[in-house]
Amino acid sequence: MTATGRGDDDAAGVEPDGDADEPNGAPRVRPVVGGRSAARERALHLLYESEMTGAAPPEVLAGQVVAADHYTETLLQGVHDNAEAIDSLVVELSPRGWAAERLAAVDRTILRLGLFELAHRGDVPTGVVLSEAVELAESYGTDDSPRFVNGLLAAAARKLRPDEADALDAPDES
Repeated sequence: MTATGRGDDDAAGVEPDGDADEPNGAPRVRPVVGGRSAARERALHLLYESEMTGAAPPEVLAGQVVAADHYTETLLQGVHDNAEAIDSLVVELSPRGWAAERLAAVDRTILRLGLFELAHRGDVPTGVVLSEAVELAESYGTDDSPRFVNGLLAAAARKLRPDEADALDAPDES
């Protein structure tokens, strides 16, 4: 049992033995849940795996034992479908005009997620996109990653969401 009183299988997203839905008696696997922050982190892991193995993101997703939640799938498919345009933005906005391939793999993956959300997910506030990307960069990148990711995504936000650009430049009045 875990601290929550659930068995290990239940905590890992597997239904207890009596509730198996599969015809062969195998346990049914539930999607991982936890909100959009958790979905972004899972998407980062899966996109990084795609990058390291050379498999397309949909192939990586299909090979998972535990199903991804809907927002993780949306992020993976969106980054995959818009990869060329996203990488063009990286080149355009990067301080030295570097191609995406010159960046550290983790930074590149975080930027791709953030750029996809800025360009295609108008329901996600700009501040949330930047904050979540910086948090991922702090957790998984180098010491310089958070500042770099924040700067490039802020520049992208000014270009992609000009109506919200004022909020990025407003001084903190706290």
